[in-house]
Amino acid sequence: MTVQKGKRMAISIQEHMAINVCPGPIRPIRQISAYFPRGASGGGGLLSPLSPGATGGGGTLSVMSSMDTSVEIDSCDSDDNTSLGTLEFDLLYESATSSLHCTVLKAKGLKPMDFNGLADPYVKLHLLPGACKANKLKTKIVKNTLNPVWNETLTYCGITEEDMYRKTLRVSVCDEDKLTHNEFIGESRVALRRVKPNQPKHFNVCLEHPPPLASPTAMSTALRGISCYLREWETEQQRSLEERGRLLLCLQFLPPGGLCVGVRRCAHLAAMDVNGFSDPYVKTYLKPDVKKKSKHKTAVIKKTLNPEFNEEFFYEITFNELATKTLEVTVWDYDLGKSNDFIGGVSLSCQSQGDALQHWIDCLKNKGKKVERWHTLTNDLPGFQE
Repeated sequence: MTVQKGKRMAISIQEHMAINVCPGPIRPIRQISAYFPRGASGGGGLLSPLSPGATGGGGTLSVMSSMDTSVEIDSCDSDDNTSLGTLEFDLLYESATSSLHCTVLKAKGLKPMDFNGLADPYVKLHLLPGACKANKLKTKIVKNTLNPVWNETLTYCGITEEDMYRKTLRVSVCDEDKLTHNEFIGESRVALRRVKPNQPKHFNVCLEHPPPLASPTAMSTALRGISCYLREWETEQQRSLEERGRLLLCLQFLPPGGLCVGVRRCAHLAAMDVNGFSDPYVKTYLKPDVKKKSKHKTAVIKKTLNPEFNEEFFYEITFNELATKTLEVTVWDYDLGKSNDFIGGVSLSCQSQGDALQHWIDCLKNKGKKVERWHTLTNDLPGFQE
């Protein structure tokens, strides 16, 4: 009796093990990522809990830095790796045009959000750090499906190589709900430094819940060692608040005496109105302007943060005089009945620095040739006037 009872106990234990042990691969446990905010950029390798390439399940866990932890799936069949679904998209950075293309392909196995067990999904893109309203892009909505196909390309203009090094792309999948607020399904974040210029990169990622942001004042004693990381993150957040937008400018010196200034477009401008947009226009000055006749002004484009102007202004000036001049370009938000709001500006001359100086020198060196360059707007341009 004792032996038989022992056998029955052993069999029941084996049966219980067979029922409750999952035959599939063990997925990696990701607990530490909840403590570290993502979306800020910085030096790679800070507080990386795992080495790149650590595998588990059907995917690869890539820890590029403390600000970007994402699961990149190698297999196309990975529905059981996530309860929120998977998303496929391609990224391509064209350095010649300073543009970032995100082709949103499809999602699979999305979490049901509606009473009918389906969803009305769409994809939103945000560049972090940065003002969400200014750089949000959005796909079309696909109705009543958990496996939507978009095949839609969304493009960011005015993306510099510095942006590609320090910014993160947040890709969110949401469900449209006309009766209430749209619902969040899941997201993935990609550090843009993972994308090499002019080389398309394919992503097949598991959607995740957004990470909670840790409060520096509420950190436990065990997490005080990340103070260096927090200072870096706070610096990036402050820097994102100071971003005013981008301006695409074309310069051309026409012999024997003329400067053609082409105001092409702006991108990701700061929102100045309560509706979350601006009514932007651009002004140019060639200073010193003793006779006060150098002011030119574009048309006002209503309710946009990404206006296209495509206007050109001409200044009669000799080459020798141009070497002593400063071109000031300012972007404004038009307000009816009150003072217009200054959004940002850029100053180009032989005394400038960085991209502004390089653009000015390229214009002077290449007479008769159009030279285009994107410029980051600043809010501390001296000597501007409305």
